[in-house]
Amino acid sequence: MLLCCSLLTVLLIAVTASALPNTLPGCPARCGDVRIPYPFGIGPDCSLPGFNLSCNKDNATGVKKPYIYNVELINIDLLEAQARIYYPMSWQCYNATSHNVSYYMWSLDFIGDPYRFSDDKNKFFVVGCDTLAYFNGKNQKDSYSGGCVLRCNSAESLTNGSCSGIGCCQTTIPKGINYYEVTFDGNFNNSRVGKFNPCSYAVLAEVNWFNFTTAYVTTSELNETNGGRAPAVLDWAIGNETCEVAQRNTTSYGCRSEHSDCFNSSNGPGYLCNCSRGYEGNPYLPDGCQDIDECALKYPCNGTCTNIPGDYICTCPPGTKGDAKKGTCTPDHGSRISSVKLVIGIVTSTSLALLLLLCIVVSMVYDRRKLLRINEEYFRQHGGRLLLEEIKSKQGLAFKVFTKEELEQATNNFDKNRILGGGGHGTVYKGILNDNHTVAVKKSKIIDDHQKNEFGKEMVILSQINHKNVVKLLGCCLEVEVPMLVYEFVSNGTLFQLIHNRNRTSHISLDTRLEIASQSAEALAYLHSSASPPIIHGDVKSSNILLDDNHNAKVSDFGASMLVPKDETQFATLVQGTCGYLDPEYLQTCQLTNKSDVYSFGVVLLELLTGKKAVYEEMELVQEVAELARRCLNVRGEDRPIMKEVADDLDRLRKFKQHPFLQHNTEEIESLLGEPSSYTKNGISGCYSLEKKGTMDIECGR
Repeated sequence: MLLCCSLLTVLLIAVTASALPNTLPGCPARCGDVRIPYPFGIGPDCSLPGFNLSCNKDNATGVKKPYIYNVELINIDLLEAQARIYYPMSWQCYNATSHNVSYYMWSLDFIGDPYRFSDDKNKFFVVGCDTLAYFNGKNQKDSYSGGCVLRCNSAESLTNGSCSGIGCCQTTIPKGINYYEVTFDGNFNNSRVGKFNPCSYAVLAEVNWFNFTTAYVTTSELNETNGGRAPAVLDWAIGNETCEVAQRNTTSYGCRSEHSDCFNSSNGPGYLCNCSRGYEGNPYLPDGCQDIDECALKYPCNGTCTNIPGDYICTCPPGTKGDAKKGTCTPDHGSRISSVKLVIGIVTSTSLALLLLLCIVVSMVYDRRKLLRINEEYFRQHGGRLLLEEIKSKQGLAFKVFTKEELEQATNNFDKNRILGGGGHGTVYKGILNDNHTVAVKKSKIIDDHQKNEFGKEMVILSQINHKNVVKLLGCCLEVEVPMLVYEFVSNGTLFQLIHNRNRTSHISLDTRLEIASQSAEALAYLHSSASPPIIHGDVKSSNILLDDNHNAKVSDFGASMLVPKDETQFATLVQGTCGYLDPEYLQTCQLTNKSDVYSFGVVLLELLTGKKAVYEEMELVQEVAELARRCLNVRGEDRPIMKEVADDLDRLRKFKQHPFLQHNTEEIESLLGEPSSYTKNGISGCYSLEKKGTMDIECGR
């Protein structure tokens, strides 16, 4: 143990002495002469959202430079949360020959980005004579305007360093603007060519950069300075949330270092990160904040200095007492040799205890960080970053990315007593969220490797399905090996249970059966025809049709579903489904189409017709529904109707049933609706030779 602790101590010292990390692994640390610290980055997955930069060669010098969009970036200051940029000045010039006025007016738009123009580091400057220039600024809520008017009586009236309205004017800008543009009043122009420069200039620029000289008005010196460009200072912040809100989602929280502190931005929405007291480095990176060795940096200590994580201990020399940091150590005349030995013993035992404690803490921190890295890798593999960006870009999308801890708490650590049901694709648990909202949590069993990167994108598509007869997808959890899905909770069980539960006390009327069939067909028709991209369910069966307290149907369980590729109506896939419902054509060809869903729905119709006795049903309607089911069960997909036709026929039959002139033939219908026929049991599925219950997977070609 002592050897282990010694090695760990040496390792900690070596890490502290090494160069501090400043970028994510594998990402460029510089572009030309400019350092690029995280959260900024160049390339995919190298920056936080909104902080991606490009690194391009300058056309004039051939030197690589970083750019925010088309604006050159000069440098980045993590501690001040600021960045400096170069961009062109706006100008208005009078042509003495044509008596025309030409303009060049520049604007910068950072609305929706994490940048704002610093109100204390920048000012709006206008240089020239007989000029009126306006500054127009915006943020996401408000608009602002300001301006400067200039007059020049003579060259002698100009004064170097003076910018108070004669040849030069300056004004402050409001806090938090992230859009800026310049306009000139065409009624003002410097037509006194010969005395003054015929051009006037306006720019939002860094205060410390601009120093007015009379040559800016009498010559073109200002336009020749730095190629007609000026520097400006940008403030930036992470996201649009406060620290309190951002810390709730550990996967997107920007202060990644364990020894970092969060504070809300003072110049707009969002938050910033700093290393904690006693640490330095990059707080936006894991392990980015490292301990400062106060002793090596000669922090105040008139005694013995001992560095500890985040601080240092300064003790008076032996035989003295007092405060060594303040330099007030005085002789301790009452000390004895035994006391010295006691102190040495206490210090030694305390040091050993602290070292042992440090070893334990380091081990715990290592295990915790390892778990976090694993969770973050799962989140990345399943397309979590893409999903978060898509959610952010789609205003009003009611979809949430849950953490693993949130779903464990909601399901009481996936207690067996919370199980609602299960199948070949996973187990469904009843969950209660922190806001007491009841949901259904599906813990899937497997996911194909080739589907991982597309998972986040598919979640965005499924979350936008908005149909009253399709179970709503509320969110997902991606920081686990196999993603978990969160659906709305439907309270009254499945259609399978309604049909086949022998303990129920009442019969199912034909009205109810037709209503359930019609609603289910409408839902599948919506998935086939109205969803974008279209969706093939792939596992239509009565146990995947949920019912609410009013027997309204909701199609569920998209574990075998497929998003139809663009310009394709069918495609080869691993055969999945449930015996008894599986399309025989799909089983033979592995070509999944929307007609595969039609076949499975036909089996559901037969269940509704033949599964249980009922009263007040009509033979004519039963025969028509049976004929509709037979059409759905055609072996050839091209001979089956589309779901829209099925839904329309069922709606027509349901309305026909409600007409008052219909006659009832109860005895004949009740004799038909006895035990399920042998045709229903053995002849429908095309899987009777497999002798396998439940769901089935068959790999094509084997």
